[in-house]
Amino acid sequence: MKTRRPRKQLLVLSLVMTGGFVCRESAAQEGAPSTPKALQVPLSQNAGGVNAQQSTAGSAGSTSSVNTINSTIQVSGNFAGSIPDPKAPQGSLTLTIAEAIHRGLQFNLGGVSANVSVRQARAQRLAALSQMLPNIYGTLTEASSKVDLQTLGLTASAFGGGVPVPTTVGPFHYYTALGNVTEDLSFTALHNIRQSEALLQAARMSTANARELIVLAVGGTYLRVIANKANVVSQEAQVKQAEASYKLAADQYHAGTKTIIDSNKSLVELRTQQQRLSALRGDLLKETMQLARLIGLPAGQQLVLSEDLPVQVPDTISLEQGIKIALDERPDLKAARLQLKAAAEARRAAKSEYLPSLSLNGDYGLEGINPNKGVSAYQVSASLNIHIFDSGRVRADVDQADAVFSQLQAQYDDLKGAVDLDVRQAYVDLQVAAEQMKVAQENRQLAAETLTQSVDRFASGVTNSVEVVQSQETVAAAEQDYISTLFSLNLSRISLAKATGQAEQFIPNMLKGN
Repeated sequence: MKTRRPRKQLLVLSLVMTGGFVCRESAAQEGAPSTPKALQVPLSQNAGGVNAQQSTAGSAGSTSSVNTINSTIQVSGNFAGSIPDPKAPQGSLTLTIAEAIHRGLQFNLGGVSANVSVRQARAQRLAALSQMLPNIYGTLTEASSKVDLQTLGLTASAFGGGVPVPTTVGPFHYYTALGNVTEDLSFTALHNIRQSEALLQAARMSTANARELIVLAVGGTYLRVIANKANVVSQEAQVKQAEASYKLAADQYHAGTKTIIDSNKSLVELRTQQQRLSALRGDLLKETMQLARLIGLPAGQQLVLSEDLPVQVPDTISLEQGIKIALDERPDLKAARLQLKAAAEARRAAKSEYLPSLSLNGDYGLEGINPNKGVSAYQVSASLNIHIFDSGRVRADVDQADAVFSQLQAQYDDLKGAVDLDVRQAYVDLQVAAEQMKVAQENRQLAAETLTQSVDRFASGVTNSVEVVQSQETVAAAEQDYISTLFSLNLSRISLAKATGQAEQFIPNMLKGN
């Protein structure tokens, strides 16, 4: 018995140490331990847009019975809002169009959201890059165990009955303090990195396109405000003219040279012009509030716009040059091109799942029954994983990636056609507005001359107040048409700049000297 006892202890110790080694090797092959992962809140998708439109005056929303075009600037979604400027000045604020655009690029919600999308794409690129980088972590383990050897199949009969084996071993304890390294290498991870880089570049181009839309939104709204301001000034002149006509008619009635009908018609015309002035002032106030909303200012901020609408028709590049510039410079087209590149990398990544991948695992540290008796220990393993069969999972990934690539290819081709159409329509709008401008200027001059003649005829007793009222209405319509056409002309200019991808370069400087 004395000779068998050491053998028994040696056998048991060997079994326990072997089991511990197998457990440690399995743990090393499993890679990094599972840790809680933060749940992410998805970004808002209410991007919205900005659109400058020109239509015939007979369409819905037209307010003029003489002018033949009606231009509008429509802003929706994030681009219609802003974050407040914490340093917004108190009292009146004077703005040029360049200063308004600068504020819009800082505080408009569309730009803020686009910048956040870039940050998200940068984080996704970092996550893809982490798939190719080593994962280093430390583990500190202290265990106390008692093992039932029979459950492991270790009985005396397993050794031919010649070696007595105890039913249980323990309790015993040990500790480990290890530094661990895991590394997974695959072509799929490489293509994932390239895909994330393309998506990051696409997000940056989308941010550049958002800036173009902000410039269009703020610039178009600024033009609309100064056009409404010009309408108010013009209408104030119409009110003064109506007041003078009414005074003349009233004086002639009291003198007995005109009837009460002439005096009353002049008074009705005066009240009508005053009502129009009140409505235009309300429109001007609301448009000013909308401009403040776009650039991060309080809605009640008093704004003074220091520039006026330019009258001259600028020289433009040819249509062919405009289309070429747009196809080369439009940031939304660049973003679509990069998204298509990302989809191609995603398709390659899916096909690379068929290829072998390499996994490396290693650890180094101390092991022992207590911290004072630890010995250095290490382990290194490498495994080559070869694809054999996965019930169609990889095929499904490839088919899905092919579908996304086909969709983005179709969208990119469609966007190129849309860019071409945008430039052509912007050229048509600019040409129509330029032609309308010549007619509006002539009508304005003729209407003013007609009103002067009608007032002189009325003062001389040749005609009654009906002719004067009609002439006043003609002048009011001609002035409104002139300002509306002037707004359309300048809105067409900034629409062409946006269509060619030059909005941020052109629009801030378009009103200099006016």
